[in-house]
Amino acid sequence: MAWTNAKMSLALSLLTVFLRVSLADLKVGFYSNTCPQAESIIRRVVSGAALSDPNLPAILLRLHFHDCFVEGCDGSILVNNGAISEKNAFGHEGVRGFEIVEAAKAELESACPGVVSCSDIVALAARDAISLANGPAYEVPTGRRDGRVSNMSLAKDMPEISDSIQILKAKFMQKGLNAKELVLLSAAHTIGTTACFFMTKRLYDFLPGGQPDPTINPVFLPELTSQCPQNGDVNVRVPMDRISERLFDKQILQNIKDGFAVLQTDAGLYEDVATRRVVDSYLGMLNPFFGATFESDFVKAIVKMGKIGVKTGSKGDIRQVCSAFN
Repeated sequence: MAWTNAKMSLALSLLTVFLRVSLADLKVGFYSNTCPQAESIIRRVVSGAALSDPNLPAILLRLHFHDCFVEGCDGSILVNNGAISEKNAFGHEGVRGFEIVEAAKAELESACPGVVSCSDIVALAARDAISLANGPAYEVPTGRRDGRVSNMSLAKDMPEISDSIQILKAKFMQKGLNAKELVLLSAAHTIGTTACFFMTKRLYDFLPGGQPDPTINPVFLPELTSQCPQNGDVNVRVPMDRISERLFDKQILQNIKDGFAVLQTDAGLYEDVATRRVVDSYLGMLNPFFGATFESDFVKAIVKMGKIGVKTGSKGDIRQVCSAFN
């Protein structure tokens, strides 16, 4: 009898662990019973805001990336807790979209108080933004909880515009993302703009003697210097994809191959053997050994990114407002 009880106790313990793990997993339709209109509310808020700001898809996609790369996808970047706030970190320079998340949160709190996390809003808003830019539609696993920490010191390892391809690969690997996923997520630069501030060194101080980055196509260099003249306004915005800046497509990969990358980090994707092969594979220059389209692979990459360091269950909160801890 003692042996039977011991086995039953072990079985119950294993069942309890299994249930805890299962309940902690993200899943598509997490709010289907507790707040069935959650995703439609977020979609409506994002779509409405995009009518007055055509750059919103890129803004919300960038917000999702920056949130996930510090403390995981837990809404930590949204918090405004004074000078130490994570959003004040240099690596988050220019990140926007906070008011859109807050607007969606306010509507969700009216419809289903205390149910939908801010971190899930960020992930869902990015999905809806991609769709608005004619990108692929996909399902977002939800069930994230909001983090309880927001500190700019934790953002010191954010990918930076001056990072070499080796450093970028290492930073992505620390988050469980490989070279293929680095290319795919960098290709999100197919939409949106960047400030001349991030171009100054590449254009005017990349090599000794004030020489530009030699990987810039000679045809493209005068375009960039005219848009971002030396000692000019560093806040001027430049499209990151010179061909189709508001369409989510793989044109930016062709730009990278041809020397028309705007950002130094994007150009670096063609300097490394592993990442170059990924770029070429989506341009039809190699056998399609990755076995899928750019769009479908991007979806897999961003869904995987959206699971970095998530807090679930008792490990996080559902904030009442996204800019403040409960």
